[in-house]
Amino acid sequence: MSRLQTPLRKNDSVIVITGKDRGKRGRIMRLIPGRNRLVVEGVNMIKRHTRPNPNANVQGGIVEREASLHASNVQLVCPECGAQTRIGHKVLGDGRKVRICRKCEGVVDK
Repeated sequence: MSRLQTPLRKNDSVIVITGKDRGKRGRIMRLIPGRNRLVVEGVNMIKRHTRPNPNANVQGGIVEREASLHASNVQLVCPECGAQTRIGHKVLGDGRKVRICRKCEGVVDK
């Protein structure tokens, strides 16, 4: 299985740049590395018909939840300048390798 080909990580704030949900912002909830996809909170909502299962305490009915979308369809939102940006890498003086915003050169990693 291949690794995720994107520098995005869980809990990053992203904006959708193409598709039916273009312009929506959300937080990455889950990464699917083998298929280079991710699930963003409140984006790409689908209706799933679920069967009731009393053993698992599932009620059943029509449930609305997020579906995955391809990692190339989102772009990181910089926590410092608030703009959508590409991600660069930089080695700091203390030896840490961090992700940086290409627009404001601010550090994305905490």
